[in-house]
Amino acid sequence: MLPTIRDMTIQDRKVISKTYTIGTKEITFETGKLALFAQGSVTIKDSHGNYLLTTTGVGGQRDGDFFPLSVDFQEKYYANGKIGGNRFMKREGRPSDMSILTSRMIDRPIRPMFSSKTRSEIQIISTILSSTGESEFGWYGITGASLSIQLAGITDFEAPVSGVRIISDQDGNFIFDPTFDEIENAHLDLTVAGTSDAITMVESQGNEVDSELMVKAFEFAHDYIKDLCAAQEDFLKLYQETYEISEIKLIKKEIDEELEVAVKRIVEESDIEGLYGLGKVEFHDAIESIIEGVIEEIAQENVGKKTTLEEAIAEVPAGEIADIIKSIVKAHMRKTVLETGKRLDGRECDQVRPVRADTSLLDRTHGTGLFERGVTQILSIATLGGPQDMQLIDGMYEEETKRYIHHYNFPPFSVGDVRPLRGVGRREIGHGRLAEKALEPVLPKEEDFPYMMRVVSETMTCNGSSSMASICGSSLALMDAGVPIKAMVAGVAMGMIYDEETRNYKVLADIQAQEDFLGDMDFKVAATEDGITALQMDCKISGLSMEVIKEVFKTSEKSIAYIRENMQKAISEPRKELSKYAPLLSSLQVPEDKMRDVIGKGGETIQGIEKDFGVEVNLDDDGKCTITAKSQEEGKKAVEFIQNLLKEVEVGDEYEGTIIKILDTIGAIVSIGPGKEGMIHISKFGEKKRIENVNDIAKVGDIVKVKVYSVDKEKGRIGLMKVV
Repeated sequence: MLPTIRDMTIQDRKVISKTYTIGTKEITFETGKLALFAQGSVTIKDSHGNYLLTTTGVGGQRDGDFFPLSVDFQEKYYANGKIGGNRFMKREGRPSDMSILTSRMIDRPIRPMFSSKTRSEIQIISTILSSTGESEFGWYGITGASLSIQLAGITDFEAPVSGVRIISDQDGNFIFDPTFDEIENAHLDLTVAGTSDAITMVESQGNEVDSELMVKAFEFAHDYIKDLCAAQEDFLKLYQETYEISEIKLIKKEIDEELEVAVKRIVEESDIEGLYGLGKVEFHDAIESIIEGVIEEIAQENVGKKTTLEEAIAEVPAGEIADIIKSIVKAHMRKTVLETGKRLDGRECDQVRPVRADTSLLDRTHGTGLFERGVTQILSIATLGGPQDMQLIDGMYEEETKRYIHHYNFPPFSVGDVRPLRGVGRREIGHGRLAEKALEPVLPKEEDFPYMMRVVSETMTCNGSSSMASICGSSLALMDAGVPIKAMVAGVAMGMIYDEETRNYKVLADIQAQEDFLGDMDFKVAATEDGITALQMDCKISGLSMEVIKEVFKTSEKSIAYIRENMQKAISEPRKELSKYAPLLSSLQVPEDKMRDVIGKGGETIQGIEKDFGVEVNLDDDGKCTITAKSQEEGKKAVEFIQNLLKEVEVGDEYEGTIIKILDTIGAIVSIGPGKEGMIHISKFGEKKRIENVNDIAKVGDIVKVKVYSVDKEKGRIGLMKVV
């Protein structure tokens, strides 16, 4: 019998390591060196760095009727040779948005590989140990998490899962594991996860990509996924030649078969048929009514001489009965959709709920868009700012700025709930970023529109697909604000019901909340008239075939066209003018040798401009100077002042200057602008009689109109004469 790796001493412990060639990349899996008390741990290494994945905590059970899987991605500043933090705090703080998004990306393809009945607590932690900063490791986290779970001996994990990131140009030339520089110029950026047989997760952004190229990208990515899954299987065999993997059985929620039979006997088909055509609230109320009726009927059977009905009801396992009833409802409705195409609200499978859009709802804001689809209602508000308002991101890699931000909010009242407002959750961060991805490809270039843009989408009412509604609301708000976006973007959430036995399936357009628990897929598509800008797909089954994916794209094109057509009734193109409350931006280029003149000693000049004219001045390292003003007049004056600063003094120019120094018998020094001084010789004051002392005709502080009559650039001397 082979030993487990935990049984080995330092001297006897053998590190298991093997390098695999995936495409043109060399990727190494290694275990036995780090994190020995984790049930499963693996280090993934390539030319860009080292990445540690651990799986722990299996076997225990946490209270609650859900699968307690947690996935955390950790950025470490040391990985890139960076201290990070601020003057007072150098330890890594709360997870960045990037960390949260990566955690979600790893979680999404891993979770469906477990049974939904699993109740054992599992924690997966992904840690970057070393990085060149040239590429990101998020997709490695999917592969590493899958391998660490298998090394932990969890037998209930359905199949190896791997993730890859690829990019493409417009001609379909694909690159696997691109660098950040390559991603920046890509036509399509795609992260895909899957098993050897099918695709299970997609995250993508594209510059209006057609569906044919997208399908080819999926196929290209899946080839690499197959190779990585095969590498995982090979590494497990190699590991088991030296060490034993102790199998771990996860705790699963058991169903009382007798209770299930009793519930099915009571629930009639007419009860379920009565759920069709109901709104969200009425649907859930009707379900609760069925549950209460079943509980009472079962309790009636237990009422005796010593037991009241209330006591009998209290002893009935209400939670189990609710789960059984919901599974009955789910099975019935899935079967109905597959056999007849009949949906809960009477729609056809490819039919979108009624859509309505509106703009300019709030007077004081820069732009607003109200998007309604069925009962789901999103109010998006756009705000414009100057370059100084851009968000500075100080992450593990280099500092960068964000010019476009989308914040998605999901208050409890939107679903009729009561819960404390305690900050933004992972879901809200994920939905916000998805809407950013969808709109970024159509935003104007910074040189054409130097504004910083922020959109906040407030979920007013939610009955499914609020993330896609926020994309539609963002388009409306930006156009209402006068942002010259290239095209209107709309989004739709596609669902699917799939029978694994018969392989029969139905694709559903625009899924609502009541249908969400019925389906096996959530496929979100955002697109313009010319192509796809963002995708996000998650599966509750073991994956999607290319046949299904092609049908989803075909149906989504029709759905998005309908949504966009209704949005255009509210606004068909961006407003020609910005809101009167939006800041006014002016920009000019400052030559490198003149930048110090604009800044001044210790920032004195630039601060003076801001104070005197009531503006904000932003001067980039490349010399681009942007003035943000509240009014056109303030901005114009500030621009003219800076232009005068930059202007070379030439013979014949006239200025209104201030005498700053008297040279008794020689002349007077006059300031004609920041950093620009000239001298009026005693003979150039225009006096008719000879002057013995300048103090006789002038004093410090006098305002004088002067004309330049000589310029000595080598000596930096400017000769002035008083204009009489």
